[in-house]
Amino acid sequence: MRRSMLALLIATAAGRASAAPPPIIDMHLHAYAADAQGPPPVTVCAPYAALPLRDARDTPEAYAAATFGHPDCPHPLVSSPTDAALRDATLAALRRYNITAVASGPARLVAEWTKAAGGRIVPGLEFGVTDAPPVAELRRLHAAGQLKVLGEIGTQYEGVSPADPRLEPYWALAEELDLPVGIHMGPGPPGANYFAAPGYRAALGDPLLLEPVLTRHPHLRLYVMHAGWPMIDRMIALLYAYPQVYVDTGVIDFTQPRAEFHAYLKRLVDAGYGKRILFGSDQMVWPGAIPVAIAAITKAPFLSSAQKRDILHDNAARFLRLPGESSKD
Repeated sequence: MRRSMLALLIATAAGRASAAPPPIIDMHLHAYAADAQGPPPVTVCAPYAALPLRDARDTPEAYAAATFGHPDCPHPLVSSPTDAALRDATLAALRRYNITAVASGPARLVAEWTKAAGGRIVPGLEFGVTDAPPVAELRRLHAAGQLKVLGEIGTQYEGVSPADPRLEPYWALAEELDLPVGIHMGPGPPGANYFAAPGYRAALGDPLLLEPVLTRHPHLRLYVMHAGWPMIDRMIALLYAYPQVYVDTGVIDFTQPRAEFHAYLKRLVDAGYGKRILFGSDQMVWPGAIPVAIAAITKAPFLSSAQKRDILHDNAARFLRLPGESSKD
């Protein structure tokens, strides 16, 4: 009797250990080449305690190297060395943490990763005004099931407002097809407009710049990537005025000092928008960013277990209208 009871306990423990963790939906992941953030290896701090100072006499490139290669970082992440290694490590993380991810990037890589992911990737498409594909091509991809989210739209890096007339055909298409749209509004690499994206302007991360778009397209299914950080008051103003808008936590959940990210997240939750926050890792070339981003949610002391499940899964399942998707605490 004792032996059979012991066997039952062992089997039960083994079953719990092998059970998949609760599902997560990552609304902001990238299918990139390994050199998308510069020739590998590139090191980033996850999270930063403080960003390095820049003496104005230093070149922007030197500052960028100091930022990415921060010598005092307590938790450095090193980028994957090859395209295949980046893909395989990212997909392994999706399996390990039971994640389904919206992936954007070059169409070729998104298609490659989607095929290799075994159903764990929802294909998106990253573009700005300078490389925007024809609307007819987007229609074709959508009809073929190869485009399920429009974004990441990265016009902030080009110095282009979301209300720019050149984007109007894409907003109209997304509204017509009920296609979710994610737009970058928030941080780029510090000093980005000096060395990586000359058009980048922090002012174009203002969430209220979306107001003309949302007024013209009341049925647009839109989420603001990076939750408009650091413009929390303006982000809350937009969420209040347009109840269909969501935000994601991409990049700020693994790069910003944890206290800053938690203060920003808490402000959104305290303002009443816990049901409209979507988890996003913004994994680019550092697969190790995924567990760090998850921990930023699971270890937030002010969130209940139900609120954590909302952010990690249930809000996105509702936003994406995924059939049969649900989770319990």
